[in-house]
Amino acid sequence: MSARISIRRDVVAVSPVLFLPGAGGGADFWRPVADHLDLDRPMRRLAWPGLGNEPASSDVNGVDDLVALTLDAMTEPTDLVAQSMGGLVAIKAALAAPERVRRLVLTGTSGGVPVADLGGADWRPDYRANFPKAAAWIVEAREDLSARIPAIRAPVLLLWGDRDAISPVAVGERLTALLPDASLHIVSGGDHDFPVTHAAEVAPLIRRHLI
Repeated sequence: MSARISIRRDVVAVSPVLFLPGAGGGADFWRPVADHLDLDRPMRRLAWPGLGNEPASSDVNGVDDLVALTLDAMTEPTDLVAQSMGGLVAIKAALAAPERVRRLVLTGTSGGVPVADLGGADWRPDYRANFPKAAAWIVEAREDLSARIPAIRAPVLLLWGDRDAISPVAVGERLTALLPDASLHIVSGGDHDFPVTHAAEVAPLIRRHLI
């Protein structure tokens, strides 16, 4: 008589990480953080066609097209790490396909709430001066998703710089109140580009949230 041996195998899912830039459009924005993350999983940094100095594409004519690009890159449950306007894309992706978003990290973003009402400065004049060839639609991209954001169930890490005039801490606090599972961390001395300037500080925070 032979004994029947049952072997339990715990399968640990390793979700890829997808980095989304802001209106600057360049994939290199997230390189400093990605280099500090030390995660043994696939990591990919997207760029936004037609924004910043990125070459335009006839397929990208608005934020919803960026959402489509993002969803096309998510062939399995994915962790999204997004900055500024990329946070709006991440929020819309999580609302459109919640089963494809495992965790979210949002930094200095509007996230679909009215930033101007919360003291945010208008970034558009400086943007047009710095990127005169960028797609015109980006300066008209405004959405208030406040009523829909509470439907997002994925755990969210919100990172905000205390010197960010474009998306002040009040925006992070609003998102914290709207999202069912969110925590807010304030980066001292952080301006709007703090994921670049404070990469060594924020990368461990992001890593702890994603593992």
